[in-house]
Amino acid sequence: MKVLFINSEYPPVGGGAGNASANLARLLVQRGSDVVVVTAAFQGLSNDETVDGVRILRGPAGRGRIDRSSALEQVIFIAGAALRCLRLVRGFKPDVVLAFFGLPSGAVAWMLRDTFGIPYIVSLRGGDVPGFRPYDFWLYHKFAVPLLRVIWHEASAVIANSEGLRKLALAFDSTVDIVVVPNGVDPHKFPTSDRAWSPPRILTVSRVVHQKGLDLALTALAELNDLEWEWRLAGDGPLLPPLRQMVREHNLVERVHFLGWQSAGALREEYAKANLFLFPSRDEGMPNAVLEAMASGLPVLATRISGNEEVVLSGETGLLVPAENAEALRQALRELLPDGEKRERMGDAGRGRAERTFGWQPVADRYHAILEKALQ
Repeated sequence: MKVLFINSEYPPVGGGAGNASANLARLLVQRGSDVVVVTAAFQGLSNDETVDGVRILRGPAGRGRIDRSSALEQVIFIAGAALRCLRLVRGFKPDVVLAFFGLPSGAVAWMLRDTFGIPYIVSLRGGDVPGFRPYDFWLYHKFAVPLLRVIWHEASAVIANSEGLRKLALAFDSTVDIVVVPNGVDPHKFPTSDRAWSPPRILTVSRVVHQKGLDLALTALAELNDLEWEWRLAGDGPLLPPLRQMVREHNLVERVHFLGWQSAGALREEYAKANLFLFPSRDEGMPNAVLEAMASGLPVLATRISGNEEVVLSGETGLLVPAENAEALRQALRELLPDGEKRERMGDAGRGRAERTFGWQPVADRYHAILEKALQ
């Protein structure tokens, strides 16, 4: 089976969707498929290379940052990817297309179906679903709705990465059959270490944007000066300056450390050094960072939202608290920070859950079956 992946992000560019694409592409190649990925070009990266048996083609996108892209850059990606795919189809002749995000990738996949009759599948990731992050995406969704309906209805299958995202998608269009295939994680890439459980070392891995609720976490931590803790934040984004200002105002400069955007290898080292993972997000599809933290043997303190509540077992692998509630975060931290034994038990349970439930191989098997069905 010849499979064309289309995604505006692919490692080392982007976040969870790119990571998912890379793992699925690698495992489909191992199953005997021929996989080509069309993604966005980025400075310093080859425009045509093969990694793990996957051919990666990077085309024009005007992307200026490794961690995120603008609406204009997404539009440029649609045009660049469409041209790249039109040239590719002449020689590669894919049997099926897998588009990550209804937009921008789904628009290119729909064009290929309309032009060449190639079936496609859409993998919804969050921001491409109307109603997700309305504080950020309301205008984008307002203009995208007509095209999204066409893309979803013309797809051979539409996949959501969590039950919560599926429900949100069905609230937008209940006439589309949407299946759930969760994200995965490779526990072997995140070996547990003989970590020290005291003093408390908190880690957060996320983009520094409103969605991630980092302001709530900082508000909660600011009133825990009577406890010992250190918070390390790996990520970048537009809200980094105001977050730094909050740190200065609360006199937490010695306790809060901004690490910036980190490579996959550097993140594994951070997971190994931490002993509590904090994830106060406001909205999620299914967060890869939480899965990686669990695979690393970390207990997870997260908000009770879609995605998080399907991964974290509150009271067993960590704690879940209401979203938008700094006081609830503060009380949970008061419970966990002084109790290294509880954090260790939860971390061990989380590692076991990641190994049993969220391996990439069963996820790839589900995708393979859906791709094959699209050819029938």
